[in-house]
Amino acid sequence: MDFDFRFNAEGLIPAIVQQALASQHHYGRVLMMGWMNRESIEQSLSKGFMHYWSRSRNKLWLKGETSGNVQKIIRWFVDCDRDTLLFFVDQKGSACHSGSQSCFFSELDAKQGTVIPPKGYLSTSEGDFSKKESER
Repeated sequence: MDFDFRFNAEGLIPAIVQQALASQHHYGRVLMMGWMNRESIEQSLSKGFMHYWSRSRNKLWLKGETSGNVQKIIRWFVDCDRDTLLFFVDQKGSACHSGSQSCFFSELDAKQGTVIPPKGYLSTSEGDFSKKESER
């Protein structure tokens, strides 16, 4: 596949991932941001499930390969500059390695810049925030 995207110097492009289907009252919620390269995009499109490039492990990975919390692709878009992707997915289970439905559960106080304790965004099994998905 020949994508006319603007990858960064490392050959990566950010991908914003958003809930596409009504699920646990989180319709439309931004779930996470991950990095993709050409191979992860090709794997995602050919298999129908989100694949990412792990910068820390320097390898391709299927979201949910160890946890079962896969992301089925519904639709995808590229922004006007062609340097960011947006995927609408059907998320199975939690998106965050912490056990939260979304990686974006720590609200910041706009005036003081402090973290407001999360309320109502964690899944029923809050999980251990120190564990990565591969350890869950």
